[in-house]
Amino acid sequence: MQSLTAPLRTGPRRNAPRRDPAPSKWAYKAQRWMLTPFVRIFLRRGLPLLLVLGGAGAWFSHDANRQSLIAGLTHLREEFESRPEFQVTLARVDGASQDLAEAVRGKLALTLPMSSFDIDLVAAQARIETLDAVKSAQLRVRSGGVLEVMITERVPVAVWRMGEDLTLIDEDGHRVAGLLSRGDRPDLPLIAGEGADLATAEALDLVAAAGPLTQRLRGLVRMGDRRWDLILDRNQKIQLPEKNPVQALERLLALDHAQDLMNRDILTVDLRSDHRPTLRLTPKALAASRRAQGLETVENEL
Repeated sequence: MQSLTAPLRTGPRRNAPRRDPAPSKWAYKAQRWMLTPFVRIFLRRGLPLLLVLGGAGAWFSHDANRQSLIAGLTHLREEFESRPEFQVTLARVDGASQDLAEAVRGKLALTLPMSSFDIDLVAAQARIETLDAVKSAQLRVRSGGVLEVMITERVPVAVWRMGEDLTLIDEDGHRVAGLLSRGDRPDLPLIAGEGADLATAEALDLVAAAGPLTQRLRGLVRMGDRRWDLILDRNQKIQLPEKNPVQALERLLALDHAQDLMNRDILTVDLRSDHRPTLRLTPKALAASRRAQGLETVENEL
């Protein structure tokens, strides 16, 4: 009869394989790779982002989806821009005369009311500044739906005659407006000749330096685009030099103050020489001078 209990084995099991608790070489490398910061950041942020971008790219690859999105965004933009607080209902022009203000409104070419997003302020400013009488313009949309246009108007300082045409010009020689008659602006000095508009500043300096001759001054003529002639009443003319014309005119005024020169029978005073002025007398004064010197012959008197 056999025993019900098996005898205890005290010796080792020689045929059973032993299990190594250390990871394998590839498992160790994989664990080390997963612990690197770059891989952890990629798995935490980069991989979800790639999945989202991939899904969005797949969705946008269909033309119907793209058109639907564009239409929705366009509708939202139109609704936003058409809101009442963005509507411009009035254009106000400041700093300009009434006639110029009407011309500015015409250059704006805006059909009000309209959204402020539809107004190209830069293009509108460029159109306004093409007007001769406008020196500069500033545009801005103010609260209450008002388009404010600030105008810096050119101020005419002289009348320029070129041939038969009369033009109002500012201190820079820029055209301000046309003029029908010299009598329309008798308060402004008259300049004439080719290139006179480009030397307006010098002409104004001469007018300011004319002193007592201002009331007799009829105009200034630009000669050869180099120098000026002052035209006075009684057909008198003062020929100024190309360089330092104001100083030459001041010397003549000093001589006139001392000898009352310009009230004599003189046709032309030539100041183009720095040494001394040259005078041209009227025919009557020249004849009297010759008689006084005994140069008048009997034949000339006959």
